[in-house]
Amino acid sequence: MYPLSCSDGFKYPGSEPTYITDIIPLSGGLAAVSSDQSLSIFDPLRLNQGPLKRVITNHGNVSCAEAFSVGNSVVATAGENGTVSLWDMRTGTAALQIGTPGDGPGLLSLACSEQTNTLAAGTELANHQASILLWDLRSPSAPKIHYDEVHSDDVTELSFHPTNPHLLLTGSTDGLVNVCDTRITDEDDVVVAAFNHGSVHRAGFLNETEVYAVSHDERFALYDMGETVEKGSPTLDLGDIRKVVDCQYLCNVIPKVTGAGAVIGAGTQDQELFRLIYLTKNGASWSLDSGSVVGLPGGHGDEIVRSFCVVDEQQVVFTAGEDSCIKAWRPSS
Repeated sequence: MYPLSCSDGFKYPGSEPTYITDIIPLSGGLAAVSSDQSLSIFDPLRLNQGPLKRVITNHGNVSCAEAFSVGNSVVATAGENGTVSLWDMRTGTAALQIGTPGDGPGLLSLACSEQTNTLAAGTELANHQASILLWDLRSPSAPKIHYDEVHSDDVTELSFHPTNPHLLLTGSTDGLVNVCDTRITDEDDVVVAAFNHGSVHRAGFLNETEVYAVSHDERFALYDMGETVEKGSPTLDLGDIRKVVDCQYLCNVIPKVTGAGAVIGAGTQDQELFRLIYLTKNGASWSLDSGSVVGLPGGHGDEIVRSFCVVDEQQVVFTAGEDSCIKAWRPSS
């Protein structure tokens, strides 16, 4: 295991712990969403100086956040009162709010396509219905598409395809990971690929045709939209990832932009350890690279790491957790 050292960090003040639920790298800094309902942006080279800008979101309880424009430092947030906001973190101001608080069900997931000016949101199950809403941000007064039958339970994950912004991956506690063609409005035809994985906690595209899925009971598997694979069956099924990599929880999976691998963040609270484990592809087969594990000894103590990101060109890993802290990790000098 190759260890990194904590080189910088910031702890949110207050007598009660603040959970930092997500960190999002932007051109203007590192954005962070936290349980005090704030969205902040930090200088990634000077975390210890605290937020450069901080706004209080207006969702009742913020549940999800995604970068809408990395280059322009615009972040989308959504939450329990059914609203979506876009924030320009260069100025710390709200660029747009969609929806009226309380008019619709709570939102649990977001996906953004700057290329098509589209924002997608997934709802919780309410009145026996869970929906996927898509807005054209050039005319956001009402959703341009409203899918009500793609899932039958909470929509927990959304992700646009890396090269085709019309394809939207959706995941739900109903057990399904679907890929939808959003050019199709007929719900009988909108799903172009479906994988029955189990209650979906994390899911996304690895590359043009392959997707990963992690269930709430930590089952990890890969699937392929290609026709060469038996429809719906996994190309790699690791079962309970906790047993495979000897951890207590999986934080997230971050695909590499090349499409040839991914980084799995796994935590072991008993050992106060967080590790980055590389999923690599050799030919047509995927495997975990046990020889290139990166360790963050000390982690966030015995608290859970809720989010991480890797900035390869700067050789730094950022983590955020339930201990009120954001940390930067670098190779020891």
